[in-house]
This record gives sequence, C-alpha cells and structure tokens, in this order.
Amino acid sequence: MDIIKYVIICILIILLILFIITLLRTLFLRKNSAADAKVKIIFDVRAKEYGEKLAKMVKKETISGRFDSDKTKFYVFHGLLEEIFPNIHKVCQKKVFDGSLLFKWEGKSSEKPIMFMSHHDVVEATGKWKHEPFSGDIDEQGRVWGRGTVDTKASLFCMLEAVEELIAEGYEPENDIYISSSCTEEWGGNGATLIAEYFKSQGVRLDFLIDEGGMVLDNPVAGVNGTYAMIGLVEKGYGDIKFVARSNGGHASAPGKNSPLVKLGRFMAYVEKKNPYKSKFSPTVTQMFKRMAPNMDFGMKYIFGNMWLFKPLLTKIIPIISPTAGAMLKTTIAFTKAKGSEGLNVLPQEAYVTGNMRFIHHQPDDESVGIITKIASKFGVETEIICQDPPCKIVDYKCDAFKLVEQVTREIYHGVEVCPYVMTGSTDAKYYGDVCDACIRFAPLYIDEQQYESIHGLNENIYAGTLSYGVDFYKKIIYLS
Repeated sequence: MDIIKYVIICILIILLILFIITLLRTLFLRKNSAADAKVKIIFDVRAKEYGEKLAKMVKKETISGRFDSDKTKFYVFHGLLEEIFPNIHKVCQKKVFDGSLLFKWEGKSSEKPIMFMSHHDVVEATGKWKHEPFSGDIDEQGRVWGRGTVDTKASLFCMLEAVEELIAEGYEPENDIYISSSCTEEWGGNGATLIAEYFKSQGVRLDFLIDEGGMVLDNPVAGVNGTYAMIGLVEKGYGDIKFVARSNGGHASAPGKNSPLVKLGRFMAYVEKKNPYKSKFSPTVTQMFKRMAPNMDFGMKYIFGNMWLFKPLLTKIIPIISPTAGAMLKTTIAFTKAKGSEGLNVLPQEAYVTGNMRFIHHQPDDESVGIITKIASKFGVETEIICQDPPCKIVDYKCDAFKLVEQVTREIYHGVEVCPYVMTGSTDAKYYGDVCDACIRFAPLYIDEQQYESIHGLNENIYAGTLSYGVDFYKKIIYLS
C-alpha cells in the first residue's frame, strides 16, 4: 500500500513540475511586433496609377479551361502588357509557349538567375457581383474589383512594374531575371511545364523562384492575433482517383442489397469517419506555430508554446478543430464527383465517385493511394488512378532563399511576423523541381478577410495601395540577388 501511495505522490509531483515549467514557459512568451502591426493602405497618387494599370489587366477576360484550346484571348492580353510595360518589351527577351509567357532580363551574370512567377489565366466568374467581374472598377477606398485581382494579376502587375521602373532608371541586375506567366495554371495545363522543359534544354538552373502562394494576412489562424506574411515552403502532391462499384443492375422496383451506390456510400462514410492518414508535425509546421505562439490567446499559447509536450495531443486535435490546419499535417481526400445510372428507376450496373487527394510528404502518393485502395477493396470498390503527382521538394526555412524573402518582407511590411507554412493548394511552381531547389510560394500583397474569401468566389478585389508594397518587394529582391 505504501508503494502505491509513493508512486501516486511521485506522479503528482512530476505533473506539478510539468505544469510549473509549461506555465512559466507560457508566461515568458511575450507578444512580438506582429500583434500590433497594421498594414497602412494609402490610396495616394502612386497607388491610383498602379490601380488603373491593374484595372486594365482585369478588364481583359482570361478565363481558362481544360476543354478550351483557343488561346486568342491570351494573345490579346499579351498585347495589353506590351502597351502597359513598353520598357520590358524593348529590353527583355520574350518567348511565348502556346499562350504562356517568359521574359528574360539579362544581368551581368548568368550564374545565379532568379525567376518571378504569376499566372494570367483566371477561373470563371458566376453569380451576382457588387461590381461586374471584369469591370476593373476602382471604388472610393481604392479597391480594384474583378476576377483575377488577387489570383493573380495583382502580383503579375507588381513584378512587371518593378522591372519596368528599374529599366527606366537604367539599372542593370547582377544576375539574370526571369518572369514567367502561364495561361493554364487554373486547370493544371502545360504552360509551366513547357517553360520548365525549355530551361532544362538550355541548361538554366534557377537560384530560386517566387510564385503565388501565401500572402500578408491579419489573424491567419483562429486564436492567433496580429499580421503575418505566410510564406509557402511545402507543396503537397496531387491526385484524382476514381472509385468504381459494379453489379448486374436491375429494376428499381425490386432492389437487391449492396447495390453500387450503397457500396460507394459505405466506403465514403467509412473514410470520413475513420480517416486512414497519419497526422504529423513537419519542421515547417512546427516552425509556423512556434512563430505564432507568442500572439495566441492564452489557452492556445499554453499548448503551442509547449509543443515539446503537447505535440502528440495536437496531432489528434488539430484536424478536428481546423480542417485548414489539419490539411497541413496529413494526406487528405475529398469526394468531388459521382455518377450512377441514367434512369431514375434503374439500378446502375456501374457507379463511381471521384476523390481529390493531396499527398503529404511523410505518406507520399504511392503510399497514400495504396492505403485508400486497400480500404476501397473491402467494400467491393475498385480503384482507378486518373492522375497522380508526388509531393514537391521541401524548401528549408533555414535556406538562403527563404532568409532573403524573410528579410525583404520585414523591411517592406514593418512589424509583421514571417511564417513558413504548408501549401494545401497547388501552384505552377511544382513543375520547376528539376531546375530549382528553392521554390518559394508567396505573393507580397496584403489582403483582408473578405478579399481572401473572394479567391475563386464572389466579389474578388484588392487594395490598390498594397500594389506599392508589392512593387517595392520585387525591386528589393532584385537589388539583393
């Protein structure tokens, strides 16, 4: 009995010590400058000029689609760029790859070339908008309205304008500067692939590139206060999988059990209830939460400020409380499309659903597909791979390229915290892994919550005042490269 009491007392003492340690660590986590940082958006003469140029780019409708091979609209857009950025078209070498663009501004050296990227195709713009989706209207607050303002004609404008102004000043870069802009990004077409293949054929290896990705946001995660520049360093793999169930079919008036649709329903319900993929904190996600922890609400600060202790618990909890944060920890699957019989009173001989998968690095594409295939077979469901791409190379947040982007971002956006993070979406940068080890995913523009939610949605718009920050960012990167 005395031994049991002794063990209990020891356990209580250990728990008390742990509590004191974790509490002290939490109390010593002081808020950093991001907590009070506010991005000042000024609609001055410069911002007005930039906004008007971006508005012209928005007015040119550049919706792309997998089944639309006509590139006429993109060549019309190229003509507009020639009008807006005459210096670039006089000085830089220009190549067109089936509607996708590549500019080369020759520097003093070709040893460490860099590239800025931003696609010029956009998604469709349905629904009722406050301003017509291709109006390019500029309101009294200096917001430019229209499809593509955030995704991603604003960042394309900023990189082109930065080079345009530097050429006008007579500046000569130390190393070659490339700007690429595909017209097929929104549906995973061949624009970026063609440019990457061109680089390989020419023996060009990029020192680093900066594509779309994270942006400058207020309170990027619930419970996290302050303004943060979210720099994408990890991009998950991509897959589309077709799950097929079969039977002899029949008349709906005399249905048998376990028809194809029922098989698929049971399979999907099982996967949603018992997600088969492992959650794991990568160094990138760990660093992200470490940088955010000082500005969290006390409860979150206590947990995330002591990840050395609570990480096993967090891997279980985060996917439940935040799908966005949970997607940074594991492979995901979303069922997106379904088809059964053609008739309302006919049992299908064959039915299918499709699953869109995003593969995490610790369970890459082959392993993740194998796991879901095994589960599907238990329900009598067959698996067919539509497409499957592995996760991209991880960019280390300790590398020189990230440190440069971090330094410049802090100089341009005073007081913001810079956080590396995992991209849960897909970018053109994934095609450049063979010619670049440091693919940074970041658009150096501030957007508010409504503007973030407008991406691929209604009422997309961006502040003209943030374009000045973007232009200065790309200029500074060029100066330091």
